[in-house]
Amino acid sequence: MIFIPISIIGKFMHFSSAVMFILAALSIIPLAGLMGEGTEEISFYSGPKIGGFLNATFGNATELIISFFALKQGLFEVVKSSISGSIIGNILLVLGASMLCGGIKHKTQKFNKNVVDVTSSMLLFAVIGLCIPAVFTHTFSNDLLNTKYEGLSLAVSIIMFILYIFSLIFSFFTHKELYAVKYENEDEKAKWSLTKAIVILVVSTIFIAIESEFLVDGVEGITTKLGLSETFVGIILIPIIGNAAEHTTAISMALKNKMDVAIEIAIGSSLQIILFVAPILVFLSLLFTPMTIIFNQFELIALIVTVLIANKVAGDGESNWLEGAQLVAVYLIIAAGFFIL
Repeated sequence: MIFIPISIIGKFMHFSSAVMFILAALSIIPLAGLMGEGTEEISFYSGPKIGGFLNATFGNATELIISFFALKQGLFEVVKSSISGSIIGNILLVLGASMLCGGIKHKTQKFNKNVVDVTSSMLLFAVIGLCIPAVFTHTFSNDLLNTKYEGLSLAVSIIMFILYIFSLIFSFFTHKELYAVKYENEDEKAKWSLTKAIVILVVSTIFIAIESEFLVDGVEGITTKLGLSETFVGIILIPIIGNAAEHTTAISMALKNKMDVAIEIAIGSSLQIILFVAPILVFLSLLFTPMTIIFNQFELIALIVTVLIANKVAGDGESNWLEGAQLVAVYLIIAAGFFIL
């Protein structure tokens, strides 16, 4: 937390943009972790389904805020890369690390297969929808579609946002019995009051908004100093920083043998990125310069492969440390590929 006041002082003392990027990143990570702890405490009062939903929502709020400032500065490649990077990171790194750590402690962990089937299927359909604009772009002539990119992206965003509303109605109202989970350690008590947890979430979000602006201001400096591409910064660095809340809570839940919550955080967060965060960013871009959701070929392949792996690994209702290690390994391979671009 010491880096929060240091970064604010650095802003007024005009530290270099690269230094500000590093200070902002070091500030956001503990703040995101604090948000994760707050949502974990709220889950004691609300149950695992709402707890996982809140953790995914507030975890994605970090990336939404970061992306908003990047959008405002016209860093569209960073924004689009952070969308795909968040999906890949949540499924491969967050879920993989959870299965790895939880599997080492508990050998084999079980979870509600029916819930995972619904979420995984929705995720597969959502990724296909997200990829459609890029498929058209890479298939047809640029001259034919150049004036229609924005309209296509907007139409897809509206449809995905409506589908997101339907998914909330499904999970919280019409089929909420699917998500009822009971754990052996029901006697575990919350450390914070509900009011304290909510206050910490709000305060953390405010500070993350401040630090996010510092972070985005430093993107150009960090890419110049270290020779990194905007794609790598967007698809690897920013999601790792923004996903600190999901990482912290998902691994903590897995260690407590609460894999239903861990999977809801990881896969549910990715689903929310596609169906909620991406459309919101497209809508917000209309206030500045309209942004299209067109991904390059490598991002498309990585997204589709990631979702197919998630469906395969989580489809049997149980996990172990080896499956977690495999997910993390695939993430590292993809990260290495984007690093050399």
